Amino acid sequence: MKQVPLYEQIYIKILEEIKNGKYRPCQKLPSEKELADFYHVSRITVKKAMGMLAEENRVIRLRGKGSFVSEKCIEKTIMKKSTNASSKLIGVILDGFSPSFACDILYSIQRECEEKGFNMVLRCSGGSLQRETNAIEELVELGVCGFIIMCVHDENYNERILQLVIDHFPIVTIDRQLKGLPVPFVGTDNVAAARDLTKILFDRGYRKVGLVRPKAHKTITLLDRQRGFEMAFQDYNRIVDESLWITDLCSTLPEMMNEENLQQDIEVIDSYLEQHGDIEAFMASEYNVAQILKYCLKKAGRYQEDMIVCFDGPELFFCDSEFTHVKQGESEIGRKSMEILLKAIYGEEHPNAIIIPYLIKGKTGENTNEDTYHFKK
Repeated sequence: MKQVPLYEQIYIKILEEIKNGKYRPCQKLPSEKELADFYHVSRITVKKAMGMLAEENRVIRLRGKGSFVSEKCIEKTIMKKSTNASSKLIGVILDGFSPSFACDILYSIQRECEEKGFNMVLRCSGGSLQRETNAIEELVELGVCGFIIMCVHDENYNERILQLVIDHFPIVTIDRQLKGLPVPFVGTDNVAAARDLTKILFDRGYRKVGLVRPKAHKTITLLDRQRGFEMAFQDYNRIVDESLWITDLCSTLPEMMNEENLQQDIEVIDSYLEQHGDIEAFMASEYNVAQILKYCLKKAGRYQEDMIVCFDGPELFFCDSEFTHVKQGESEIGRKSMEILLKAIYGEEHPNAIIIPYLIKGKTGENTNEDTYHFKK
C-alpha cells in the first residue's frame, strides 16, 4: 500500500482537530515553526499541509498574522442576511474627505447604492484607528451587509478588519491596499503615478528634486509613492539623495490636523529650505502637503509655479490647476468598489484588485495651454 505523504498526514490531523473542536472557528492555529517542531517535520512540509487547508477554505492565512480557522457557519449566515431586502445597508467608512480627494468617490458610491436598491451609511474615522474600530462595530450592530473602507493611515492593520476577513464578511478597501490580506482593493497605481509625476519635473529641467510626505512611515500608499519617486531617478540615471527628503510632517494627517502641528511643520520646512539652498523642485505626496510647501517657499522668496507636483487637488472649472497633479479616477473607484462588494455579498467570484486609470493634470510647460498632461492605466 502506498504510504500517505507526511504533509497529507498533517493536513488530516489538523482537519480532524478542527472538526472535533480543538481549534474553534476564528481561532489562531499554531505557527508553522511550532507545528514543524511538534510533528518533527520541516516547515516546508507544514506549509504544504496548511496550503491544502487554505485551498479548501478550512483556514485563512494572513501574512504576518498567522493562520486562522475559517468560520463556515458565519459565512452562510452573512450570505443569507445579505440577500435579505430588509438589510440592504452598505457601510462606508472613510478617514475623511475634502474637495481635493474622496468627495467624488462618495458621490459615486451613493449613486450606485441608489441604482442597486441599497442604502449607504457613512462614518468618518478622522484618521483614528479606534474610531475606525468603533464605526465597524456600530455598523455591524446596525445590520450592514458589507463594507467599503478607506483605512486610516497607520503602521498596523486594524484588528477588527482582520476579524471581518476571518469571518468572511464582505469588505472592499479603497485608496489604501491591505497588502498580504485577502481583501479586495480598488484604487490607483501609486507607484506608476509618482514615477510619472517625478519624470515631469526632470523633463522641466530640474535636477535637485526633493520628496515631501507625512511621517506615516509604513503606510502602503505613501511607501508606494516614495517607491515611484525613486524609480523615476533610476529611469533618468540619477542618484537618489534621501537628505533632500522631508518625511516627518504631521499636520496633514486627519487625527493631527491642528494649528500647533501646522506651525511645527512650517518650521520643519523653513529649516530645511535654509539648509538646502540648492533644492530646485518637489514631489509632494498629497495636496495639503503641497500647499504648506508652497507657503514656505513663497515666504522664502523661492517659489516658482512649476516646481511642485503632487497627488490630488480640487477640481477647478474656471481657472488653471494650482499644481500639476495626479487626478485619481474617483468616480470609477466608487463604482467599481460597489460592483465588487455586491459580488462578494452574493457569493459571486470577484477580482482581488482593480487598478483605476488616472490623469496627470496641469500645465505641460510655459508655452502650452494644455490642461491634461497624459493619461495612464
